[in-house]
Amino acid sequence: MSRIQTTFSRLNGQKALIPYITVGDPDTATTLALMKSLVANGADILELGVPFSDPMADGPTIQRAAERALANRVSLSDVLDVVSAFRQSDQETPVVLMGYLNPVHKMGYAQFARAAAAAGVDGVLTVDNPVETIEPLQRELQANGMDAIFLVAPTTTEARMQEIGKLASGFVYYVSLKGVTGSARLDTDEVAAKIAVLRRHISLPIGVGFGISDAQSAAKIGAVADAVIVGSRIVKEIEDNRGREAEAVGALAKTLKEAIS
Repeated sequence: MSRIQTTFSRLNGQKALIPYITVGDPDTATTLALMKSLVANGADILELGVPFSDPMADGPTIQRAAERALANRVSLSDVLDVVSAFRQSDQETPVVLMGYLNPVHKMGYAQFARAAAAAGVDGVLTVDNPVETIEPLQRELQANGMDAIFLVAPTTTEARMQEIGKLASGFVYYVSLKGVTGSARLDTDEVAAKIAVLRRHISLPIGVGFGISDAQSAAKIGAVADAVIVGSRIVKEIEDNRGREAEAVGALAKTLKEAIS
């Protein structure tokens, strides 16, 4: 059983908290401290952003984080080094990489999959690699014991959901609204209706992200989803609390976890 499967099994119906941070923002040493603080304060799965120069699905907050990381010359190899360092003290918390296909393609699918598995990565989500083209990467991930995590949008058709259900593993990431990360509008009734449709085609746990910014919105999403994914709000906390990032992010994670428990 994978670490992701084990985590959802352990939660036994309780809702998972999945926070997102960008590796290398503000630096890789702080990223490692942030990961540990998040877990200590209730994070069940960690989602690590791989810095990329054109993060088209991300809003301004995460874009700025990627720019800061790239200014530090943080690469995909550095991201894997951070995961390896984290695994020295934590062998249980699942780690999912979220990013764009270009860095993975440049490294090579087979080489990336081997290196990611060796580092201790559990799942990979490539935003711009849809179900029609993911098979070569998905095959390498599966061969190395990692999950291919898929995004599902509000506009995703049921036929497409069925195709995603055939290839996805770990969990599925439902994007709660049309737009980029950090967008403000969140219609919980609309999300609940879409999740009900998703569950007809996908048996995996469903996490919901985009637009979750506080305990109240986290609690509302936690009532209808299996996992609550929070990115921009956490990255903004890092941006606003230089020198005390781990403390600030830990306090936020604790509040979010309490809200969904």
